[in-house]
Amino acid sequence: MFERIFDKKTSVALGSFDGLHIGHRAVVMNAAGEADRGLVPVVLLFDEHPLSAIKNAPPEAITTKEELENEIKALNAVPVTVSFKSIMNMTPEEFIDTILVGMLNAGAVSCGFNFRFGRNSSGNPEILKKLCDDRNIKLIITDEVDYLGKPVSSTRIRKAIADGDMISTRNMLGHNFYYVFTVESGDRIGRTLGFPTINQFFPDNFAIPKFGVYASTAYVENNPYPAVTDIGIRPTLEHKKPRSETNIIGFSGDLYYKKIKIELLKFIRPEIKFSSLEELKNQIAKDSSTAEEIYEKARK
Repeated sequence: MFERIFDKKTSVALGSFDGLHIGHRAVVMNAAGEADRGLVPVVLLFDEHPLSAIKNAPPEAITTKEELENEIKALNAVPVTVSFKSIMNMTPEEFIDTILVGMLNAGAVSCGFNFRFGRNSSGNPEILKKLCDDRNIKLIITDEVDYLGKPVSSTRIRKAIADGDMISTRNMLGHNFYYVFTVESGDRIGRTLGFPTINQFFPDNFAIPKFGVYASTAYVENNPYPAVTDIGIRPTLEHKKPRSETNIIGFSGDLYYKKIKIELLKFIRPEIKFSSLEELKNQIAKDSSTAEEIYEKARK
């Protein structure tokens, strides 16, 4: 079940990589630093969040699995996924010998200062160090990474997203909050108002930002464009399912059923129910102008 998948020695990053924030990145980069010794940098991922398996209550995802793996590869590491339920009841010793030594051929391990592992979270960095020392595995423990005097965590990032605080979100993630979803057919109201938009829907249990209008960046075939994004239910048109609706400034073309990356730069205003489509049109024009100014400042 856990056959060896690397012939060469590896340097394994351990953690619950729930959105690759700056604390996670420090752990991965410490693992990647061992490439200088000829070790293959690896990031161990789970097929589901631990809280999903333990309590059937997974937290909202900050990024999709596909994008998480892309970010890991961009850090020159190899993502490897195992079933969490298959390892959750292992003792710390069994985890080390079966997964790190047996499957991953680890020569080095990197983890955070508060890393826990093994049955009932019985393992900690101190126990991990002894087990690694006994097996001649180098252990690198990453210190706490803070933002505004408190440890960076996925929980703090989810709250910042829910509050529409894209500045704090960016500072803790190390990049703008973004999503890459398929463009779906909408009601084409934006087109009739002179501001054509792309509609994207959030998957279940994804961290949806505070409803409202955001300055954003849209990427079409890797080319960035200034954009204005409305997230919510569009009260003027009485939709019920939350969506991301983006007007890409300066772009004209058919993007239906393509995957488009949207980065949220800054919250502009909350959702408003307008008395008429003409009033909505005028507000969209104002929002687009504001969004373009924010985009230009962010690009400098």
